[in-house]
Amino acid sequence: MKMLLCVFVCLVLAGCDFTVPLSATPGMAIDTRAVGLWEMSKPDGKTERLLILPFNDREYFVSWPEAAPTELYARAHLFRFSGMVLVQLYWFGNSDGAVPDDERNYQIATYTMTGDALEIRLLNADLIGKDFRSAADLARAIEANNNNPDLFREIMAYKKVHI
Repeated sequence: MKMLLCVFVCLVLAGCDFTVPLSATPGMAIDTRAVGLWEMSKPDGKTERLLILPFNDREYFVSWPEAAPTELYARAHLFRFSGMVLVQLYWFGNSDGAVPDDERNYQIATYTMTGDALEIRLLNADLIGKDFRSAADLARAIEANNNNPDLFREIMAYKKVHI
């Protein structure tokens, strides 16, 4: 049941969209400004937390939603694609010790940082599709929609937590 919950949360909220990565290897050094604990106030008054830690000099460890009953874990890295700096996420498990039971574990995002604000936009798989057989097919779908204002989903705005 907990694995079903993890899959549901991942599909609905985290958007585990793709079975293939767009970028298989880290293409850039991490942006150390993104490292830390981040919070977003939800419309219902609750707070959602995102934890980003360096895994090494080219990859991050991500925990979302941090401090929730079940946290999802990902490895992430930056890379350049079609004039953009993107984040490739690979969701590999959760805090209950469960691992995904399907291959739809990849997600792509873009981000901007201004001071203590982190804005994340996930690639809109509803626009470009989800069932790609290769990174090249996924790349073509993104490039075909590169000028579409709906290429990325709504902004998720986080503020850095200072402890």
